Amino acid sequence: MKKINDYLYSGDTVLKILQRYSEDLKQSSKETHNQIDLVHCNFLLQIAELLQHNEFLTSQSQRIREFYKHMANEYPFLAFTFKGRIKSLIRAEAKFNGYIVEYIYDYYIKHGNYPSLPELKNYLNCFRDLIAYRIVISLPKCHLKEGEIWTDEENKYLYDVANQLLGFMEERGFTAEIASLKGQKKSPLLRESVSPYYRDYVVNPETSGYRSLHITFYDNIARCYVEVQLRTKEMDDFAEIGPANHLGYEKRQESERAKRNAIPKGENIYFDDAYERGIMLQQLELSKLDVNMFSAVNNSLINDGCGLYRGRLILPYEHLSRFQNDLVD
Repeated sequence: MKKINDYLYSGDTVLKILQRYSEDLKQSSKETHNQIDLVHCNFLLQIAELLQHNEFLTSQSQRIREFYKHMANEYPFLAFTFKGRIKSLIRAEAKFNGYIVEYIYDYYIKHGNYPSLPELKNYLNCFRDLIAYRIVISLPKCHLKEGEIWTDEENKYLYDVANQLLGFMEERGFTAEIASLKGQKKSPLLRESVSPYYRDYVVNPETSGYRSLHITFYDNIARCYVEVQLRTKEMDDFAEIGPANHLGYEKRQESERAKRNAIPKGENIYFDDAYERGIMLQQLELSKLDVNMFSAVNNSLINDGCGLYRGRLILPYEHLSRFQNDLVD
């Protein structure tokens, strides 16, 4: 079985790692007649395409920057940031294999057998967040009127931004996708016309407590999908440095072990390979990797200049409210 771990110690660039890994995986898929490895190969080529050709990102980021300027005019009293990134190679690899494990496990628990190859291949055609942008807002407390609750007011502005975003983006060559979050509650703050396009984790928080608004667009000019996340600063802190970050990791570890115990080893090669690749990625000692433009003292202190582990930053904008100094008591 080919796994990305074997390509991370030779001093290659991320693009070279992608090239070697995908070529070997493709050859292996032909020898073993493993069609999921071929799907995996095509997924890796998508990432390589994003990393190699940045011209379309210039157009895309310029159009998204127009919404940043719109917000600066519309909400001069808000502090907010716009960030964009291409998903890191390690994170993308982990997510691809995680989707295989999750889908086969859920199918097995529900039906007592395994999904067909066409069903699994169709499910793996669901990646829409290789490019993602995040908008984080913060309302200065001094801007609150008497009797107003800070978090409630911030949420109102968050939904107001969400209501404006969809139409603004579609006027500039983006097409929104219908949301895939089934059975979600609807916030009255989200307009009926835009609600079907948002995965609303604010009123439908995940078990970890994670909250955010997610929407997926197809960029008809750049011909790729992008995800946009909208959060308040409190939601962003919770997700990035708070309980959703740490608890999520521990729960994910427990969940993965439970899935391995439920699926007998040797019964489904796609599950076995994906599970092993995922476990190997969790056990990476980053300080021992030798990847060009990447270095790590340990698993916490990381300097990633190539998008191997943390993703490649493509859009940093920050708008400071004229009340910025009043954000902290």
